[in-house]
Amino acid sequence: MQADHFLKVGAHLGEGPCWIDGALWFVDIKGNTVFKVDPETHALIRWATPEHVGWVLPSAHGGLIVGLQSGPHRLDPESGTLTRIAQVHTDLPDNRLNDAAIDAEGRVWFGSMDNLEESETGVVFVLDKGDVREAGIPAITITNGPAISPCGSWLYHVDTIGRRVYRHAIQADGTAGDGELFLDFTTPDRDDWGHPDGAICDAEGGIWQGFFGGAAARRFAPDGTLTHEVRFPVSNVTKIT
Repeated sequence: MQADHFLKVGAHLGEGPCWIDGALWFVDIKGNTVFKVDPETHALIRWATPEHVGWVLPSAHGGLIVGLQSGPHRLDPESGTLTRIAQVHTDLPDNRLNDAAIDAEGRVWFGSMDNLEESETGVVFVLDKGDVREAGIPAITITNGPAISPCGSWLYHVDTIGRRVYRHAIQADGTAGDGELFLDFTTPDRDDWGHPDGAICDAEGGIWQGFFGGAAARRFAPDGTLTHEVRFPVSNVTKIT
């Protein structure tokens, strides 16, 4: 497998790629922009946001849900209008949202992080029918992923600074069970792999992990075995879709 250059964007921090209705959507977190790309024509459309934006996901109610610094919002791509769904971290102005995934029940699991990358104030939240609650996962500095298994039973939570990935059972009440270590990138044989960043599960339950500073994405089987490595001609691979 080889990564080929597709489009020049010039993002400060490109993240959160997502296929929606045949188009590729993603964000520039630090550039406060949501992007849509037509894969056939390479036409690029952008929407400016008033805050850092961590992710963009489809909504079953139409339009999109985006993770702004202050909390999840609805985005109407026709008008560019943003409507707040909920607000988080009102007492932590240096925190922002970072990455997200939708589970089989339509809940959005999303994480936050210290934008200064110093304090352990990053929390995983669940957006469920308009209400936001904490998922019950201990706070860390930079949350990433989360990734949801195709069976809907497991959530993979990435501790970027700690260079580890944890697996949590998704409980019936929409919270996360106790975490167990799933992948450890602190071992000597993985010192040059960089920091685990965004993650996503494929249809077979494999976990694709981007590596910031590692110039690669790697796939791990549900038992943690490395199955694929894709090298990139760039250093900071944040996430694939």
